[in-house]
Amino acid sequence: MKIEEIQLFKQKALRWADRFDVCCYLDSNNYSDKYGEYDFLIAAGVADELTCSVGNAFETWKAYYDLNKSWMFGFLSYDLKNEIEELDSQNPDHLQFPELYFFIPQYLIIGKNGEVHVIIGDLNVLDLIQNIKFDEAAAIASVKVNKRIERLVYITAVEKMQEHIFHGDIYEANFCQEFFATHAIIDPVSVYLQLKELSPTPFSGYFKQYKNYILAATPERFLCKRGTKLVSQPIKGTAKRSPDPALDKQNRVTLQNNAKERAENVMIVDLVRNDLSKSAVKGSVVVNELFGVYGFPQVYQMISTISCELNPELHFIDAIKNAFPMGSMTGAPKLSAMRLIELLEFSRRGVYSGAMGYIDPSGDFDFNVIIRSLLYNAGEKYLSFQVGSAITYAAEAAHEYEECLLKASAILQTIESKNATLR
Repeated sequence: MKIEEIQLFKQKALRWADRFDVCCYLDSNNYSDKYGEYDFLIAAGVADELTCSVGNAFETWKAYYDLNKSWMFGFLSYDLKNEIEELDSQNPDHLQFPELYFFIPQYLIIGKNGEVHVIIGDLNVLDLIQNIKFDEAAAIASVKVNKRIERLVYITAVEKMQEHIFHGDIYEANFCQEFFATHAIIDPVSVYLQLKELSPTPFSGYFKQYKNYILAATPERFLCKRGTKLVSQPIKGTAKRSPDPALDKQNRVTLQNNAKERAENVMIVDLVRNDLSKSAVKGSVVVNELFGVYGFPQVYQMISTISCELNPELHFIDAIKNAFPMGSMTGAPKLSAMRLIELLEFSRRGVYSGAMGYIDPSGDFDFNVIIRSLLYNAGEKYLSFQVGSAITYAAEAAHEYEECLLKASAILQTIESKNATLR
């Protein structure tokens, strides 16, 4: 079905989907992506669901998919690392999201090449959506953003991390900090639409799981499968955009040639190559693009692309497990970096720096990295977002702090404009 006003349709469809207890909306925002299959997907209602805690989550998920072989949408918490490696998570968790959650939808609508198709459910749902009177509700009722750690505490933690780098314990680690609000009352759909308008990204998404919400404006793909091919596109390297065209161009060139950012990126590329090699046909791991620089509304990002042929004897969920958590959000070596992150960070990551996405009945899938995202527990009225940056020995702690604020700027502008320059 051809839809004339596709943007308005997507807004109405999200409002419609949000009436269900569970829904997922994924939107490419019209970014060109040769690995992407759809412009957007909207899944709503629960035909069946799976909720797992750390322990045997990946094996349970694999058995669940093999039993159903259906479209399914869901998310994976960063803390699943604890069943992949001998790790734990001791930092406080104020959000209480499931560690792995997937659902088979009652309705599935996809958009591709300007057309909309109902894959699961009654075709009449399109008429129902188009007849919705879209009245944008007030996005914020009461939100005051707080910092989990102060600037000097952040700098001290980064310096401790650099001591470990100096002694050879790690080469690089992604260090994150949390911003949060208690007693927060928001309209999640309105907030997400504002965030998406301010920061449209190729892996944007909205996930409602009962009282839990993920409002994602992420630019990063974790892993996708197309046929027998696996593709990962880690981001490592950030530069600020400028309204001045000449300065903006210079910022892009500076990022492209920045030795520190390139060193960070190539370390993660090597890590991802190693992760994919666990699931690959021997000799098939390829770096398709190294140090690509791509523009988004607030930032330029350095993105590399690595791919391989999936070993036909391996289940695709094992390939996801072999690459999880994504190297861009851990560091190198991966295990040592995750141990150090747990010691020095102040909040449990939970769903942040995990992944969200879909699997189709053929076993193809696409998962993003949950960054640049608001997480909201409506029952507890707790709102949270985290931001991080790569710490190397050459990193300047004060500069890394400013980079975190830059990455947080779109979210801050969305939920509390007066805190958009939070220090």
